[in-house]
Amino acid sequence: MSNLQEIETKIKQLSNHEIHQLATWLNNYIDDLWDEQMEVDLAEGKLAQIIAKAETDILHNNIQEIDEILAN
Repeated sequence: MSNLQEIETKIKQLSNHEIHQLATWLNNYIDDLWDEQMEVDLAEGKLAQIIAKAETDILHNNIQEIDEILAN
């Protein structure tokens, strides 16, 4: 049995309250991983081109409201 299968089996034994606590913890953990990856990508310059484009768009007032973007 793999570790993942063991974890899944144990999760199924948790109460609803414990499952919700686990889900909250897991969501926070995933958010932290995302933040860490963004910091790494930023430090490695992977976002430089996107940031430069955004800054240029702002400078030239070439911006849209988020609602406009989502409506398209």
